[in-house]
Parts: sequence; structure tokens; C-alpha cells
Amino acid sequence: MLTSSVALIYIVASLIGLAFFLFFARSLTGLVIINEKQVGVVVKKFGSRLAPGQLIALEGEAGYQADTLVPGWHFGFFPWRYSVKKTTVTEIPQGQIALIVAAAGDTIPPERILGKIVDCDNFQDARKFLQNGGERGRQLGILTAGTYRINQALFTVITSETAVSHEMAPDELHVYTVMPDRVGIVTTLDGQPIDPGEIAGPEIHGHDNYQNGQIFLDKNGRRGLQEQVLLSGSWNLNPWFVDVEQVPMTQIPIGHVGIVIAYVGKAHLDVSGEGFKYGNLVDPGHKGVWVLPLYPGKHPLNTRVLKVELVPTTNIVLNWASRTESHKYDAKLSPITVRSKDGFAFNLDVAQIIHIGALDAPKVISRVGAVQNLVDHVLQPIVGNYFRNSAQAYTVLDFLGARSERQVEATMHIREALEAYDVQAIDTLIGDITPPEQLMITQTDRKIAEEQRKTFEIQQLAQEQRQALVRATSMANIQQEMVQSEQGVQIAELKAQSSIKAANGQAEANRVISLSEADAIRSKGQAKAEAYQAGVKALGGEGFTAVQLMQIIGEQQVRVVPDVSVSNGKVGGMVDGLLGLMLKDKVDDE
Repeated sequence: MLTSSVALIYIVASLIGLAFFLFFARSLTGLVIINEKQVGVVVKKFGSRLAPGQLIALEGEAGYQADTLVPGWHFGFFPWRYSVKKTTVTEIPQGQIALIVAAAGDTIPPERILGKIVDCDNFQDARKFLQNGGERGRQLGILTAGTYRINQALFTVITSETAVSHEMAPDELHVYTVMPDRVGIVTTLDGQPIDPGEIAGPEIHGHDNYQNGQIFLDKNGRRGLQEQVLLSGSWNLNPWFVDVEQVPMTQIPIGHVGIVIAYVGKAHLDVSGEGFKYGNLVDPGHKGVWVLPLYPGKHPLNTRVLKVELVPTTNIVLNWASRTESHKYDAKLSPITVRSKDGFAFNLDVAQIIHIGALDAPKVISRVGAVQNLVDHVLQPIVGNYFRNSAQAYTVLDFLGARSERQVEATMHIREALEAYDVQAIDTLIGDITPPEQLMITQTDRKIAEEQRKTFEIQQLAQEQRQALVRATSMANIQQEMVQSEQGVQIAELKAQSSIKAANGQAEANRVISLSEADAIRSKGQAKAEAYQAGVKALGGEGFTAVQLMQIIGEQQVRVVPDVSVSNGKVGGMVDGLLGLMLKDKVDDE
């Protein structure tokens, strides 16, 4: 415990001794020690006076000295003669900048607002700044990311940390970034005034996208809106020198070209040729309508000094009707009212299809200014007046009846008229035709009557055809019967012939049979005759007769005795006979 106390006392005593040494060394030798992160600003307490308006001493005058002390040991700066203020070095982080205000120097010329850039090692050499003509006030030069030893007696450094105290936003002291697909339109705040009749300063080369403002000013850069733009990227820009507005790139969609109308650039020089007498075309970079169109894509254009007129290169359909296409060029167009030869007024719906070639588009824009102007001031009177004039040569019914012919005539006339404007007329189409209602009632009645007449004629014709069908059917039936009859007759004839043939055959057969039978009968008769002759000879004539008679009675079952015998002359006998017959019939039935 005692040892620790002794050690502590020893250290304290050493420090006190060192302090006294340094104090006496400072007093005796004028020693000043500057650390690595410090800057020594020297103030001389006495000496010759500074010139009026001079703040920083360059020749050893009393006051703030131009030269600062760098890190290390410096002798000769006795306290009774010099006062050394130790300030920290200036550090600018990555992605930031710092602005400078000089407290001394030459006066800024009245036509400028920022002090010019001089060789002074980024404001670290105050002597060079003053000797090389540095100007007091806000400086055109800036400090980028890094560490600087600044004589703060001469220069005030504004960083993002101190921006608010200088009435600035911290974001203004950041590296300026132009976002992708956008364009930075620049307005410079210092330089010569813009020439009379111009709206923007001309393009100046070599100033590294406005990062080197001194070159811009040395080449007579103009104050105000600039023709040159900033593209996507990060830039070290002095917010006291330039103001940047970011706008989207100019996009030319598919199916279009962009015609550039430049309000700045080189002097107007027409390159359209002698054949084009209705406008002027210029090469890119000149004032006027550029002869070359912009094709589909994104283009970094300064839309404050250039105007881009989009021109469709696909077919454009324009409707003189109640409907409107998506491009809206025909929003102001309506059905065309015409008057016919017979004095009737009626409306037409017309569709016109046009095409503007990519290389013809600059001529069209140079002549009429915009596609909408082409529709309103060229197409509308050409199409409308043509149909009004042509309709007067026809009656309403003729116009309706020859619609296709009128359409072909209109196509040819309008195509020829638009060729003078470098526009191709693809087709002209007549849509709905709205004739007068009173005329249509008459036509409707007439048409109905005509249709009724046609219907009656058709019905009459149908009846006649039906009658002809019935007659034809009847004739067909009769014809069928006639055919059947003819076939029957033929069959009968065939049957008759067959019968005749059969009869002839049967007769022939019968004749043959008859002859055979006759022969047989003849032979039999001869045999019987011979038998009869033999019987007669044997029995005699009466005997043979009696034998033959008995034989016949036997063969033929001839009754010799009656079934019922009735006595002659008695009633009872007759009754008995009838009863006997009835009993016999009954017995036979059972």
C-alpha cells in the first residue's frame, strides 16, 4: 500500500515537473507542439499594421498569420509575441462535400457571385490563396471526401454537420446523385447573362459535368438554364453554383417516332431541300425541327429546351362518328351532315385510315406542328367537304344504293389530297348512313307494299306449283294404274295364251284319251255284244233279259219293295204310313 502511494506521488511529481519544464521551455524557447489531428493557427501579437481591408498577414504583420503550424514541435513562438490556436483538422466523410467561405481576399466582380478557384492546395495554403488572387466570400471550389488542414482564421468550412447553422439543409452537402432512367436539368447560378433571344446557355465542354465550375466560367458559361444535362450517376456539385431538377427520360413507345423541336442550339439551317416548301428541317443540334426522328427507346433529352412530338407510325383510324379511338385524335370529330340532290339532309359515319411514315414524320410536324393539328386542320376539312360536295350530285336513294361506288370515289380523292401533306391515305370507309326519317317512312311503306306484292306473287306461284304438283301426282297415279292395267292386259293376254295353249294341250290330250276310251269302249262293247250273243244263245232271249235285269237291280240297289206300305182307300193307312216315314228319318238321324 505504501509502495503504490509512493509510485503515484512520483508520477504526479513527474507530470508537474514536465509541465514546469514545458512552461519554461515554451517561455525560453517558444516551443509549440501540434498533434496529428490538429492545426496551429498563429496570431502575432504585435508588429506592423495590416493594410486596410486585409485580415490575414502575409509579411509578418500583427494579427492572424497566413501560415499554419503542421503536426510536430515548433520553436520560436514565444508566448509574449505569438498566440497559437490549436484547431482540429477538417474531415469530410465519404459521400459528402464541404463548402468554403473566405474571410479575406480580393473582391468578387459584380457579374459573379462566387469566388474563383485558385491554386491553394484545396484551401490548405492560405498564403497561395491570397497571393494568387483568391476572392473573399462564398467560394466556387468545394472540398470532397478527405482530411484537410484549413486555416480557420481565413476559411469557414460548412459541412453537413454545420449546415443548419448556415441556413442550409444537410442533404445539400451530400454528393448529388441522378437516379437511373432520369435526367438532371441544370440551372447554373453564376456566370455571364444569357444572350438576348436565348432561353438557355449553350453547351460548354470540359467542365466535367459542372463539377469544375471554374472551367465553365472561364469559357463564358451562361447563368441560368443550361442546354447540357446530367446523366445518371453521382456528382460533386456545388449547390451554390448549380441547381439540378431530375425528370424522367423521354420515352418513345413502340409504334411511334419522336420528332424533336429544338428551341436552342446552333443557328437555323434548313436542310429540307427545294422540293419541300411548306416547312423547315434542320440537323440535330440546330434550332428547329430535326430532320432525323427519334426511334422507340429512352432518350436523355432536356425537355426544358426541346419538345418531342410523338407521331404514330402504325395505321391511325379516325372516326367521324359518335365513337372515339383510344388515341383520342378523333375526339372532336362527329358524323358528317350532307345535303342530297333532292334537298334532303342526312348524316354519314365515316372512318378514315391514314399512315405516317417514320421518315415523313418530320415533314408532317414541320408543316402542321402536331398530329392533332393534322386531324383538325387538314383531315377534317378534306374529308368533310368532299362528302358534302359529292352528296349534292346524288339523291338520297342513289347515294344509299351506290354506297360502295361512293366509297371508292372518296378513297381515291382523299388519297390524292393527303399526298401533298406527306400522309398516306390507306382507306376511306362509309359507315352508318342516317337518311331523313320522313323519307324513310315513305320508303318503308313502299318497301312493305312491294314485299307484300312479292309475297303474294310467291304465294300465288306456290299455289300454282302446288296445283301442278297435284296434277303431276294424279297423272303419276293414273299412269301407275295405266301401267298396272297395261301390265294386267299383258298378263291376261299371257294367261289367255297360256290357257289357249293349255286348252289346246288338254284338247289334244282329251282327243287322245277319247280315242283311247272309244277304242276301249268299242272293244268292250264288242265283248259285251259277243257275251250277250252267247247268253242269248245259251238262255234264250227272255231268260237272258231277266238275268240282266236282276243284275242291274242288285248293282244299283234299286228298292223293289217300299219302306212304307199304304193300303188303298183307308185313312188310317195313310197316317200309319206318314208316322212310319218320320220314325225312319229319326232313326236315320240318330
